[in-house]
Amino acid sequence: MTDLSLNPKAAASIALWHQMITAQDFSKLPNILSDDAIFQSPAVFKPYQGAPVVALILNTVIQVFSDFEYHREFASPDGLNVVLEFKAKVADKFIHGIDMIRFNDAGLITEFTVMIRPMSALQTLAAEMGARLAPYMPTK
Repeated sequence: MTDLSLNPKAAASIALWHQMITAQDFSKLPNILSDDAIFQSPAVFKPYQGAPVVALILNTVIQVFSDFEYHREFASPDGLNVVLEFKAKVADKFIHGIDMIRFNDAGLITEFTVMIRPMSALQTLAAEMGARLAPYMPTK
């Protein structure tokens, strides 16, 4: 990946993020999540809140994707935001998307937003994630 002009603590977190992606092992994810982290899904309007929920979602999605690879990275001038462009497959659909990650001054992820195209791939991803996460979702 390219050398980003990130806050040094955010840069350390991004480096760990890339290590976890490569290893497909998110066991160290809690080390870089703020307690009040939020995840904004491309398929659901309301954000998911709290580090345990964000960790569950990210641990699940890495199992759903195949051939996942980041292609480009962009950082904000303040060094606390990064956009990671990726491509992957889910089932028989090719996905092109971005992860927008916001960090606090301590280098912890406070917000993780995902955008995905095309719509057919997003629908496939949403169905697969829904099936895997259904046991963890509250019922009314």
